[in-house]
Parts: sequence; C-alpha cells; structure tokens
Amino acid sequence: MGQNGEVLKVRNLSTHFYTGAGVAKAVQKVDLTLKRGRTLGLVGESGCGKSVTALSIMRLVPEPPGRIVAGRVELDGRNLLELSEAEMRSVRGSRIAMIFQEPMTSLNPVFTVGSQIVEAVRVHERLSRTAARDRAVEMLSTVRIPNPAQRMRSYPHQLSGGQQQRVMIAMALACGPDVLIADEPTTALDVTIQSQILSLLDDLQARLSMAVLFITHDMAVIAQTADDVAVMYAGTIVERAPVKPLFNKPLHPYTRLLFRSIPTGGARGSRLETIAGQVPSLLALPTGCRFHPRCPLAFERCVKEEPVLREVEDGRLVACHRAGEIEELMK
Repeated sequence: MGQNGEVLKVRNLSTHFYTGAGVAKAVQKVDLTLKRGRTLGLVGESGCGKSVTALSIMRLVPEPPGRIVAGRVELDGRNLLELSEAEMRSVRGSRIAMIFQEPMTSLNPVFTVGSQIVEAVRVHERLSRTAARDRAVEMLSTVRIPNPAQRMRSYPHQLSGGQQQRVMIAMALACGPDVLIADEPTTALDVTIQSQILSLLDDLQARLSMAVLFITHDMAVIAQTADDVAVMYAGTIVERAPVKPLFNKPLHPYTRLLFRSIPTGGARGSRLETIAGQVPSLLALPTGCRFHPRCPLAFERCVKEEPVLREVEDGRLVACHRAGEIEELMK
C-alpha cells in the first residue's frame, strides 16, 4: 500500500478508439487516486468517458478498435498496463473487481448463480468445490439474499433485478479484492432497491476496508456514497475535491451548471435549468478547453489554451483558466 493508504493510482491515462470516421479520444490524461476504505465518485454526463476509464483500469477495452495509448495504472506500485494477459487475469477478481450496470448482461443465463460464484472463487483460490460452495453461500448471505443455500440453485432469470445485482456484488467480493469498481450499479433499479444496494455497498466497504470507484451520472447518489469526487467532461477530469466542499462550492463552470440542472422539488411550474449546447464529438474535440463552446465564462484564452488540472484552494484541483473568479461570476 502506498502513502496515505493509496491502493490504486491512475496517471496520465489515455484511451482512444480507432474508427473509420477517425480517432475518438474517449479518455485523455486522466489522473485518479483510490485510498483504502474510501470511495471516489466519478461523475459526468453520459458519454463523457466514465465507463471507458473503468474498462481501461481493468484492461477490458476491446482491441480493436480501442487501445490504451498512454499512462500508468498502479496497484500497490505495480503497473497493470505492463502485465501479460495471464497475469492480468489473476489480478481481476482477486485484487480488483468490477460490478457492471446491467447484471443480466454479466450473469450467464444457462448456469445457476451459485455455480457462477463457485467458479469465480476457484479461478483465483485453491479451494475444493465444497469449500468454494460454502464460500458462495456465505457471500450470498453477506449480501443479504434470503435462503442463500436455496438461492444457489436459482438461475438469473428467477431473481429480481435487485437480487441479480446482489449476486454480482457477491461474485465481485468473493475473493476479497482491495479495489472495487462499481459502474452505475443502481441505474436500472427502482428507488427503494437502489437505496438498499447503496447501503449494502457502504456496509461491505466498511467491513472489508476496500477502495471503491463509484461511477454514476446521479449527483444525489454521489452525495450519499462518495468521500471524494472527480468530475469528468469529454474524456478529461475537470475538477477533483472532497464531496462536501464540492457540493458547497463547485469551482468549475461545468460542475456548477451540473448542480443547477438537478431537479430540486421547487415551486410547481418552475423551469429546470439546462446546460446550453451539446457534448462535443470525441472525433472532433474543440481546441483549448473542451467545455468552452458551452461555457458562459469562456474568453479568448479558453479557445486557444487547454487548461491543466491545478490546485486552487485547500488541495482542490480544477482545470479552468477562471477558477478563481467563478464564485463571483456565477452567483
């Protein structure tokens, strides 16, 4: 483990997709740090590069058309991007695990959920089938599935959406990973089940002291789950801060506009604010700051010069030429 409990460090990560229409720069120069026992929320609009970042960390980007073109992903100082595929397979599931948005696309419909958890355990640990089965039952109980021994014999389609997601969590945590990546794990669930899953993940993190990367577009979920937040726009990180300072005083124009576009339950008939313009195509990104065509504070420097992520106050990082003026200009 690194200094200050650092488990996973992502540095200068860039992932591109090579298509007939050109090169899509899906992730560009991304830096992230995950610490044991803490949750980093990665937030932004759909298509901003959040999921590609997660797949890059896991070395699951489809090649072709994708390719990680630069950067380092260090797990306890070991660069995962330099490992062979066989070495990386041993890391996935045992040291770093991922929960996907749609469990039915990850669970095999022709095998029981129990057999799938057992297989995940035996891939990484030298356990007998009986011992692996006991571990699977234990994990189903840990994720609060009723009658876990009986549910071992169920097929995915026989479970509710919330139970399927719990099975995915059980499978991901069966080998006690140090890092858990949760990619929109509650998006397809109703509000009640979503709250239960978030509470479950919080309890499991406290029990296992994992580092968690929680990916979502839902700022309310971020407020409930994250300790720190990284805001992503068009493939780059534009702001990083602890969750409370970020919510109290966002320092990037995009972050501030994101908050203004969240429904607040105000007066009936009141208009919901929106962010003007469209997210740029990753095939034809604007010069300078990627947000400048939509930014109400953009000036000539924003068009010509790409801002770097820099510390502006109390350890907070912002990629904006006018970061120090935002509080006054966007009242």
